[in-house]
Amino acid sequence: MQDFAKDFYKSKTWQKCRQGYIASVGGLCERCLKNGLINPAVIVHHKVHITPDNITDPSVTLSYNNLEALCRDCHAIAHAKYVKRYVVDELGRATAK
Repeated sequence: MQDFAKDFYKSKTWQKCRQGYIASVGGLCERCLKNGLINPAVIVHHKVHITPDNITDPSVTLSYNNLEALCRDCHAIAHAKYVKRYVVDELGRATAK
């Protein structure tokens, strides 16, 4: 979680929205369901990512149209392009992939 978003994610407004959204989709990971798998959703993902510029815009932060209930694996995949990956060579040196 980014520092600028900590207060938002800890807010009662977000907690209620998150709980309501997960309940509205049956508590299951939406991406897994599309692939015929049944996994519980544990994270509510923002399709349009929250930034310092849009964190006060409820159409981004609280709109069900911008939310997706995901399991941890699907959430990691959703953010994979934002995560820097490293490889370790035969001498134990880490380099960016």
